[in-house]
Amino acid sequence: MRFASRVESLGGGSVTAWDIHNAGKDAQARGEDVIVLSVGDPDFSTSAPIIDAAVAALRSGDTHYTTVAGRLALRKAVAHQQTRRTGQVLDEDNVLIVAGTQNGLFSSCQCLFGPGDEVIVVEPAYLTYEATIGATGATMVRAAATADGLFRPDIAAIEKAVTSKTRGILIANPCNPTGVVLSPSELEGIADIARRHDLWVVSDEVYADLVFDGQFSSIAALPGMAERTVVVGSLSKSHAMTGWRIGWIIAPKELITHADNLALCSLYGIAGFIQEAALCGIAQTEEITREMREIYLKRCQVLCDHIDHAPGLKCLRPASGMFALVDVRETGLTAHEFAWGLFKAEGVSVLDASAFGPSASGYVRVAFTVGEDQLAEAGRRIVRYAISLTGQA
Repeated sequence: MRFASRVESLGGGSVTAWDIHNAGKDAQARGEDVIVLSVGDPDFSTSAPIIDAAVAALRSGDTHYTTVAGRLALRKAVAHQQTRRTGQVLDEDNVLIVAGTQNGLFSSCQCLFGPGDEVIVVEPAYLTYEATIGATGATMVRAAATADGLFRPDIAAIEKAVTSKTRGILIANPCNPTGVVLSPSELEGIADIARRHDLWVVSDEVYADLVFDGQFSSIAALPGMAERTVVVGSLSKSHAMTGWRIGWIIAPKELITHADNLALCSLYGIAGFIQEAALCGIAQTEEITREMREIYLKRCQVLCDHIDHAPGLKCLRPASGMFALVDVRETGLTAHEFAWGLFKAEGVSVLDASAFGPSASGYVRVAFTVGEDQLAEAGRRIVRYAISLTGQA
């Protein structure tokens, strides 16, 4: 049978990177002693008031079609939250409710890019970005991070990547997998390129509420950027709502109109009871995200404190989120070899970070998605495996 040519842009190395995670979950299902640190799905449940809001909506009969763009109250709440965070003047017409950040990214790219276009992505970049861009017919162009091992965006590399075909820049702020939070000067450097070359910026801000220290800044708030920036976010990470699939696009109103038309012939709206849960969650954002930040920062310290004692390993402590990169190059193994060797020897699944781009070759990504006791045990196993490679105690 024949398939559309676009299906070839939906696979590749970024998909096979999940093989080790799937192997870890399969081993867990068989009852094996495995610690899965390979995906950003935390072990704790969504808070009770959010669940109660969804259940109450269901019991009241909230099981019918909803407005495709999302309910007015929720769109207003998202707009108000973004206004409070960035100072932008926004209203509900700047917001479209979508099925999580990934759906928001896919929809935005479908409305912005097409065959022959190029989209610059600041790497390391999340695994799905290449296929998300490729599905539009556009080509993803990688702009490598700085060469100092800190994984900061290289503004000169972004500028150098611009051609006559460049249509936009996609950034993640804060970044998965590095946990890097872009500084005001880095944001201004990217914004300057976008303004001078008349480019769109798609900003993945799903971890915006999980910055450990200091204030988060959105590129959309900079002068001349609101009209050329699409902000995508959700409650998945900040509110432990990964499985609910609820998020948003914040963009100029004309783009929201196009994205609404796309949603009409794809999702046809998000379930009402999920939107009611999201509305409850946004109302509790400050309280919930404060607790989340405290949990992830403490978990980060527990795991990285162990890894810091492992010969040949170096843990890069993040400024946000639920992941850290671990430099394994001194072990003499590739990240792929290290990840699978660790899994087979010690039952800990981590992700080969080279899937996020060449800049992250030689690193593995570990997730703080289990409790502190399990993280401490994972740390001990990682140290034990590193010792077995080097012979150092």
